Amino acid sequence: MFKTNNVTSRIFERQIRTPAPGTSVHSARRFYENLVPSFTIYDVECPDHSFFKFTDDGQYFVCFSRNRQDLIVYRPTWLSFSCKGEDCDNNQELPPQVKRFESFFTQLYVKPLASCNELICKDFFLYMESNQFGIFATSTAQIQDARGTDGAILGVPSFEKITIHLFRLEDGFKLDEKVFHNDCVNLTHNMGAFLYDDLLAVVSLRYQTIHILQIRDSGNLVDVQAIGAYCREDDELFINSSSQLAGNRGDLVDNGTNHDQPNSNNSFLSGIKQRLLSFIFREIWSEETDQTQRVQCLKKKFYFHFQDYVDLVILKASRNTDQLPAFFAVYNMETTEIVAFYQNAADELYLLFERFCDHFHATSINSMYMNFISSHSNNIHALEQLKSMKNKATSISQFVKKMLSSLPLNCQSMSPSPYFDQSLFRFDEKLISATNRPRQSTDHPIRFNSRRQGDILKFKIKTVE
Repeated sequence: MFKTNNVTSRIFERQIRTPAPGTSVHSARRFYENLVPSFTIYDVECPDHSFFKFTDDGQYFVCFSRNRQDLIVYRPTWLSFSCKGEDCDNNQELPPQVKRFESFFTQLYVKPLASCNELICKDFFLYMESNQFGIFATSTAQIQDARGTDGAILGVPSFEKITIHLFRLEDGFKLDEKVFHNDCVNLTHNMGAFLYDDLLAVVSLRYQTIHILQIRDSGNLVDVQAIGAYCREDDELFINSSSQLAGNRGDLVDNGTNHDQPNSNNSFLSGIKQRLLSFIFREIWSEETDQTQRVQCLKKKFYFHFQDYVDLVILKASRNTDQLPAFFAVYNMETTEIVAFYQNAADELYLLFERFCDHFHATSINSMYMNFISSHSNNIHALEQLKSMKNKATSISQFVKKMLSSLPLNCQSMSPSPYFDQSLFRFDEKLISATNRPRQSTDHPIRFNSRRQGDILKFKIKTVE
């Protein structure tokens, strides 16, 4: 740890001392205590775009046109102007160019993204750091009176076309795309998609299917697996062959003697639903050792609620969790088994979330930035803040529900900026936080105080003049 807060002394100390193993990044991030913004520029002449977000490495600034048809990408030019002294608010030496957007960003390209009947999903963007690939989405308008089709569940809206686009951000070249027809994928804030290394999971709400795609280094989107109606690659082949065999046997039966055979198209639950029911049955079965008590327990906890379990659908847990029962299931893709099943107010799941929050983010092991996000499982200050909220809660059950409502965590929903590192700075999370969400502006400046330097003010962000 640095003995002084002087930046020159810190640089000299970095030259003569080696940080402890595994702490080099944390040591480097402490320099941001000296590198802080000190001046706010108002009334900047900006292009009429919808500004979205920076990539995690800060190399690209992603924007969309106002008509949600074009992709516009800028590159920051970084430090362009400076002022003398510490009181920059009263400094009048900055040139007129400082109020121009082009003084800070260089436009790389403008590329058409959506077709004539599609619009860009302006809240969706995933960044593949290793290849500098960008994943975008477009969709047609929502169909109000969608007709039910085979495999689709009722009550879920439908979109005639949803397209996932893969772009190379360096030059804006479109590499590949994946189209979903008459489907529904919740793309708001990346809810319906998750990127881990080179695997992209897309959740179809309408057909209750998790599509696993692989992003090749060549820039191709390859279908790997679809988890839903079938869990293994040969499940569909096995069921179809069994149906054909049953049909051939039915031809040998005289007419009128085989009317009670179930319809093969409607007699099966989806593969993932069968895995869930099997897990619940085994868990209840193992609760009792006495055979009589076991049967009674199954009647009370399983068969009585059987239809409720059958009616469960894959949905973002934060929707209507107060009015409707919600559960979390952990699925093993390799063994095709459900390995855990929790209600949305389970204390056991909350304790896991509190102690191992970083595991719920599941960031890529190759990420240089996302592995340094402050959470209550790796930062003592964040943990103290969480415990303070828990102690102030009037109902522990409602507090647990509120905390677990964020699960499963949206992919790339947190900013790795060092200014959100709670071991370096203290700030009001009601006004600003590492979570990528639009927030209302405040009349008062947002203060960032130093954690290690006696809680002194390091800088402040003014949202209005």
